[in-house]
Amino acid sequence: MPRLVYGCKFLSLTDSAHNIHYTSQVVRMSGFIWEDETRHAVLEGHATLERTAESLARSQRTAVETERIAEEVVSELGAQRETLLHSKRRLTDTDHELSQTRVLLRKMTLHVLTNKIILIFIIVLEICILAGVCYIKFSH
Repeated sequence: MPRLVYGCKFLSLTDSAHNIHYTSQVVRMSGFIWEDETRHAVLEGHATLERTAESLARSQRTAVETERIAEEVVSELGAQRETLLHSKRRLTDTDHELSQTRVLLRKMTLHVLTNKIILIFIIVLEICILAGVCYIKFSH
């Protein structure tokens, strides 16, 4: 059975951007050297993991802030809804009272017109009586 490990040596690697120190073992397998590829893959994987963790933390902070704002908005909208319902009830009451007032004003207008017609009739009747009295007095 062939041996997969042809030679081993230890290398020290420092990633200054992320303050990480790696000690990697260089393994030559089937004629390939895995050191550069492994180191690059580990560094990229770690950087991606850190970016993902930061992104998740930002997303969570944003979600918490959004939830807080949403709760405030819902509370404010509830208060505005109560105000609008109260205003609607007041407007409905006012509309009902205005309808009653219109009916009352129509009745009053009808009474005024009736009184004017009666007054005109009385004036015409008095003029006729006065004309009759004058006619009787001056005709004899």
